[in-house]
Amino acid sequence: MTINATVKGAGFRPASRISSIGVSEILKIGVRAGAMKREGKPVIILGAGEPDFDTPDHIKQAAWEAIQRGETKYTALDGTPELKAAIREKFERENGLAYGLDEITVGTGAKQILFNAMMATVDSGDEVIIPTPYWTSYSDIVQISGGRPVLIACDASSGFRLTAERLEAAITPRTRWVLLNSPSNPSGAAYGAEDYRPLLDVLLRHPHVWLLVDDMYEHIVYDDFRFVTPAQLEPRLNDRTLTVNGVSKAYAMTGWRIGYAGGPRELIKAMAVVQSQSTSCPSSVSQAASVAALNGPQDFLKDRADSFKRRRDLVVAGLNAIDGLDCRVPEGAFYTFSGCAGMLGKVTPNGKTIGTDADFCAYLLDDAHVAVVPGSAFGLSPFFRISYATSEAELKEALTRIAAACGRLS
Repeated sequence: MTINATVKGAGFRPASRISSIGVSEILKIGVRAGAMKREGKPVIILGAGEPDFDTPDHIKQAAWEAIQRGETKYTALDGTPELKAAIREKFERENGLAYGLDEITVGTGAKQILFNAMMATVDSGDEVIIPTPYWTSYSDIVQISGGRPVLIACDASSGFRLTAERLEAAITPRTRWVLLNSPSNPSGAAYGAEDYRPLLDVLLRHPHVWLLVDDMYEHIVYDDFRFVTPAQLEPRLNDRTLTVNGVSKAYAMTGWRIGYAGGPRELIKAMAVVQSQSTSCPSSVSQAASVAALNGPQDFLKDRADSFKRRRDLVVAGLNAIDGLDCRVPEGAFYTFSGCAGMLGKVTPNGKTIGTDADFCAYLLDDAHVAVVPGSAFGLSPFFRISYATSEAELKEALTRIAAACGRLS
């Protein structure tokens, strides 16, 4: 029997699991802004979700020494004993959490940790509650895993934080996880102990619901805000809480791709099964560098947070000085999430009406040559995100351009 290669429909057919998932809007904006820069246009890109600091020298030195020792082979599947020990010490030192080495997992970035957790636990139709605005990968990972993201809008009036009432109303018998991020990408909002407590009380009443908390921006907090993580506040939830973190943001190691988590032993074991059939172990050299990051000097973290705070204050003040914009002061991370409802309905100099936050951001890129990301990309409109992880000089210039562009609207 022969196969007719010309049978109609024999071309590429994507899997249904990705049919409703596209390339990130953030990446699309970055690509367009990058192309404009290459054309010689003076574009300022305020969309990057990574620190503009360099990885500290002692961390880079540890990686070099690991290479010289020949530590360039496969490691244990989900983390070297040395890195797991450093993570265990970090959790105990900074968060008051006690994990065994078999309750800790290491992956190729926190995104893989999230992916492993969803793939290991979510069956078709299971629901995962995600407050918005949210990091866009959350819902896409849930969908790829066969689950159903349940998005709950949390606007500026609630500090972009989920309330106990809204959480209680969203829980069903199919709810598998609640996913929280503090401080948040994209809003910079953070949950203090008083914010978490009512949510944890709700979860105590629903023993079938697990909690995944993304603490990636733990060390980038401002003013008198005191960072806490749910597992240290409510030990009764520890047997169904996964605490996710990583070295990317605090230590400016985004490209090293190391994320980690602590959680129940059986969950960690199931996640290892998923990882074993995807990437296997994370980079050996990156793991050695991460040991140095977690065990080494930590004093520079405050200096970097102070630098981000100065930039936060600059951007918040600059945006709030523009008629039609409304920017809440974030507690952490390096993003502002500003309301732009006052710009909707206005008309650009070339006669186009601003109908959405995406229209407003497109106008800023075209007219002011400033790239920002619409709130619609994060599940909440009409807002836009600015990453202030760039120089103060660039931020001042960007704010001047944004103000001028807004002034040209009629």
